[in-house]
Amino acid sequence: MMKKEYDVLIVGSGAAGLYGALQFPENVSVLMISKRELTLSNSSLAQGGVAAVLDKINDDYKLHIADTLTAGKNKNNVAAVEVLVKEGPGDVMHLKELGVDFDLDENGNMQKTLEAGHSRHRIVHHKDSTGKAIVDALIEQVKKRPNVDICDHTLLYKLEKTDRGFLAGMIHPDGTSQVVAAHYCIMASGGIGRVYQYTTNSSIATGDGITLAHMLGAKINHLSWIQFHPTAFAAENDRERFLISEAVRGEGAILLNCFGERFAEKYDPRGHLAPRDVVSNAIMQESHVTNSEKFYLDITYKGAEFVKNRFPMIYENCLKENIDITKDRIPVFPCQHYLMGGIDVDLNARTTVDRLYAAGECSHTGVHGANRLASNSLLEALVFSRRAAQDILLRMKNDDNTAVPEFSEHDDLSGQKLPHGYRTEIRKLIQDCHFVIPKPELVPASLERAKEILSEITGGGYEINQDFVEARSLATVAVIILEDVLSEEG
Repeated sequence: MMKKEYDVLIVGSGAAGLYGALQFPENVSVLMISKRELTLSNSSLAQGGVAAVLDKINDDYKLHIADTLTAGKNKNNVAAVEVLVKEGPGDVMHLKELGVDFDLDENGNMQKTLEAGHSRHRIVHHKDSTGKAIVDALIEQVKKRPNVDICDHTLLYKLEKTDRGFLAGMIHPDGTSQVVAAHYCIMASGGIGRVYQYTTNSSIATGDGITLAHMLGAKINHLSWIQFHPTAFAAENDRERFLISEAVRGEGAILLNCFGERFAEKYDPRGHLAPRDVVSNAIMQESHVTNSEKFYLDITYKGAEFVKNRFPMIYENCLKENIDITKDRIPVFPCQHYLMGGIDVDLNARTTVDRLYAAGECSHTGVHGANRLASNSLLEALVFSRRAAQDILLRMKNDDNTAVPEFSEHDDLSGQKLPHGYRTEIRKLIQDCHFVIPKPELVPASLERAKEILSEITGGGYEINQDFVEARSLATVAVIILEDVLSEEG
C-alpha cells in the first residue's frame, strides 16, 4: 500500500535510480517510479561494460582522466572527472558484492577489455550485456528493501515544488491518478533518444525528467551535446536500433565501406578505434565520398566460438536479422545514442532547484564533456547517484519534522484527445538539422516550428496521459536543444 508522503522520490529504474535507492537505510522511506517495467531502461541496454582503474600496476587514475578529457574535447568538468575516476572503482567492487556476475579470468580476477578512446584495458563486463547484468542484480537487491515502494508501469505527469519538497502526480497502470508528497527527489529518468528518428535508446527515452525539471526552473545545460554511436545495426525499418558494441571493434572487428575497404585511417590515425564522434564523422564523410550509406563491421576472421562466447547477445540479435556475424559482415550506420548534457548538477548531484537531485543520463555533471568516452556512463550513474543519496542523508539530519501541508491527492486529467503527428514532426525536425554533421542553416526555422508545437500541445486543453506527457517532453527537449545550438553558434 502506497503512503501519502515519502522521504525520497526516485524517478527511473536504471542503474542510477536503483543504485541510489540502495544507499538509503531502512528508516528512510523511498518511492521509486518506473514508466514501464523495471528492466526497461537505457542502462539495461548497455553492452560494453564499466570503465574503472582496478589494476594499479598496468593502469592509473591519471590515464583514465586523460582519456576522458581527450574524448570529451577537453570541455569536461575536471573536478567531476576526478571524482568519477577515483571513486568509481569502489562502486564497481560494490556491484560485485551485490551479485553482478562480471566475467573473470583464469585467476579469478575481473576480465578487462579495451574500447575505443581508452589507452588501457580497463572495461569490466558481463559478456556483451553488462548493463542488463547490473540492472537485474540491482533490481533483486532493491526488491528486498522494506523501505522502498516500487511503482512500475507508472507515469509521472507533474512535479510541483513545495516548501518541504515536492508533490508528484502519477498515473497508475489501471488509469487512476494519484498525488504524493516527497521531501527530496532524485531524477534518474534517462535520455532523450526518441527525439530522433533512429536511436539505440529504449522507447521510454522521451526526456520526461528533463522536461519536469525544466518546468520547475532547473538549469539545463548543453542539451545539444548529443553522441551518435558509429556502429548501430543498420536495420531497414526499425526506429529503435540495437547497438553493435564498441567492444566488437576493441576485439578486432574492422570497419569497411561499401566497397569492402578500410577507410577510417584516412580521417584519423586512430582509425576505427578513435572516439565515437570521430568515427561517426568519418563514416558520414566517407558516405559523401562514396555516395552510399552501406557500411560494415567485419569480425569473421576471428574464431566462431570466440565470437559467440564474447558477444552472445549481439550474435543472437544479428541472427534475427539473418546476419551470422561469424560468417557475414554486420551492416552498421551512426544513430543517436547518448546525451552528454542535461539537468545541471554539482559534485553532489544537486540541481539548481532545492531538494531536487539528478543522476545518470538525464543529468549534466560535466564528466563527459562534449563527447562521452565509452563505458563511462554506467560508472557516472553509480558514482553520482550514490553521492546524491549521501548528500540527502546529511541534509535529512538537519531537517525539521514539520508535517507536509494538506494537498489534493487527485487531479482532473480530463480533456480532448491529442492529435496524432506531433512526435513524428519533432523527430524529423531534429534528425534533419542536428545529426552527426549538423545543418545550422535549418536551425532557426526548426526552432520556431518546435516552439509552435510545444505551445499547441500545452495550450490545447488535452487529456493528460502518456501520449500527452511524452509529446510535451519531446517538444520541450527539441526547443531546448535548438536554443542551445543557436546560443553556441552565437
